[in-house]
Amino acid sequence: MTEKIVLTAQKRTIKGKQVGQLRRQGLLPGIIYGKLGTSHIDPVMIQLDLHDASKIINLLTGSSLVTVNVEGKEYPVVVREVQKDIIYGTLRHIDFMAVSLTEKLQTAVPIELIGQAPAETNMLGVVVTGISELMIECLPQDMPERIEVDATLLVDIDSAIFVKDLVLSDAVEILSDPDELIAGVTHVAREEEPEEEESELDELLEEDAEPEVIEKGKQEEEEED
Repeated sequence: MTEKIVLTAQKRTIKGKQVGQLRRQGLLPGIIYGKLGTSHIDPVMIQLDLHDASKIINLLTGSSLVTVNVEGKEYPVVVREVQKDIIYGTLRHIDFMAVSLTEKLQTAVPIELIGQAPAETNMLGVVVTGISELMIECLPQDMPERIEVDATLLVDIDSAIFVKDLVLSDAVEILSDPDELIAGVTHVAREEEPEEEESELDELLEEDAEPEVIEKGKQEEEEED
């Protein structure tokens, strides 16, 4: 990340079911746990301005490094859990995990396919995607927010992009299987024309026709006698 992301928070004394009053005041309850340097910290209950924090938090991924400033003390953190209102989608609670900037982390980073695949533009096939996240290991400050993959490399029906084709910073180690598919091109599925079948009405008419012929023949025989 090239720009430092900072969230301002205050220590929170209200907890449990009483946090509802914080939300009514436009505040977002949260907590910080984890470690600073080499030492684990006691959980820190915090509250943030809901409006200001939402503008930043809604743009973060699980691998975004954020600095939470709690009354002058800075905590380098990553988002571990976000609770949202199921109806309105507003933030209700957030968990931050404090991280050591000198210890590597293993995390999943989202993969984003960018650009238009020539094979799809030329109607040679359709693009299919494989894994949506990449497992990596690196220092927190070296974590990419997302891995961008160039779709313009998919030029024909034989084109494919695998994990082993990715080129990342030397500071980032890829842990995912190198043979995992990220994106490829497959033939366009064509629908086969259904075979013509007799309608149920035709079948019923044919079934009704045969008894009528038999009955007519029987009447002719009786007339001859």
